Amino acid sequence: MTVIVVDAGPHQVSRSVDVAAPAAELYAMAADPRRHAELDGSGTVQGNIKVPDVLVVGSKFSTSMKMLGMPYRLTSTVTALEPNELVEWRHPFGHRWRWKFEELSPTLTRVTETFDYRDAGAIKNAVKYYERTGFRKSNASGIEATLAKLRDRYT
Repeated sequence: MTVIVVDAGPHQVSRSVDVAAPAAELYAMAADPRRHAELDGSGTVQGNIKVPDVLVVGSKFSTSMKMLGMPYRLTSTVTALEPNELVEWRHPFGHRWRWKFEELSPTLTRVTETFDYRDAGAIKNAVKYYERTGFRKSNASGIEATLAKLRDRYT
């Protein structure tokens, strides 16, 4: 089971992988920001997270991050939740991270992670910034590493 490139449309980077685990179990991991470091294959997500006990659309959570050796902290807002199917949050700059879970059988789930920067265009030239600085490419690599890590966890 390899990580597959998904054509999600312009200004989106999306990859899928089939994971030998129930959708509910995988969703629970993505829907709990305290567990995002377990999922992250890029090495950017650190610990030290503030999150409400129960996430709902509009909830905010704070994450310690590290990129290129530089630590930083950001607060994201939950924008979509569909139990066992979808979780999405918006970064302060407007881009979104989306996790979709499609149950193929009780023990096999297609997991799709998407970096969606269509709405980042509200910040002047942000869409071009993501593409010119290599964030599109580096996020694609990070998604692939994350999904491979998740797949391998259940093999």
